[in-house]
Amino acid sequence: MGVIELCNISSICIGRAKPSSLIEGNRRRRITCMASSVSVQEEESHQQKQGVNGGSFIRTHLLKLSPYQPILPFEVLSTRLGRKPEDIVKLDANENPYGPPPEVNEALGAMKFPYIYPDPESRTLRAALAEDSGLESEYILAGCGADELIDLIMRCVLDPGDKIVDCPPTFTMYEFDAAVNGAGVIKVPRNPDFSLDVERIAEVVEREKPKCIFLTSPNNPDGRFSWTKSRIWSFSTEYY
Repeated sequence: MGVIELCNISSICIGRAKPSSLIEGNRRRRITCMASSVSVQEEESHQQKQGVNGGSFIRTHLLKLSPYQPILPFEVLSTRLGRKPEDIVKLDANENPYGPPPEVNEALGAMKFPYIYPDPESRTLRAALAEDSGLESEYILAGCGADELIDLIMRCVLDPGDKIVDCPPTFTMYEFDAAVNGAGVIKVPRNPDFSLDVERIAEVVEREKPKCIFLTSPNNPDGRFSWTKSRIWSFSTEYY
């Protein structure tokens, strides 16, 4: 038979056993309980009134965020259009419609240890990119597509309330990721020929002091090369 001690401390009842308490060879458990002044029914009713649900755990600004509209893959387009994937040419995502050259497929097929995680620092790839671009590998970051790199840059640089400059029409992930990170987006539309409105960008930078400016080159969706390296460097040193 157990011994129970009651102490009216909290509205939640908690049992705590101490099995080491023995009397005359019989195990005697001492349990300390805190009596509840609120019934289970009253507690459930209180939670329902509070509206406890999954949305209450999400950051407020994310609840107001419009969902990102991704591109439609071949299999979805094929079903909707009633056409074979081979008969569809996609021009909405800045993709290569011809696929990789045969050498790439051969290299992928001959890859050693495809079942092991690859080098997390992508040393071989960064070394090749450094040789091709003339930029030191320490300044090259490899990622799983542009989406990951854009997200990493914003998470490292932006605080809530900071601003970025976006030049639409362009890749929509800049605006989306900025909203996810609680940053404001200042839009400077491109000219009718998709070139950048440099004077307007300069005005915005001087007035708003944004943390980031995204200048896609080649741009999506038109494929235009925005700026040369020297022009970007000249602009950044003048205003930053």
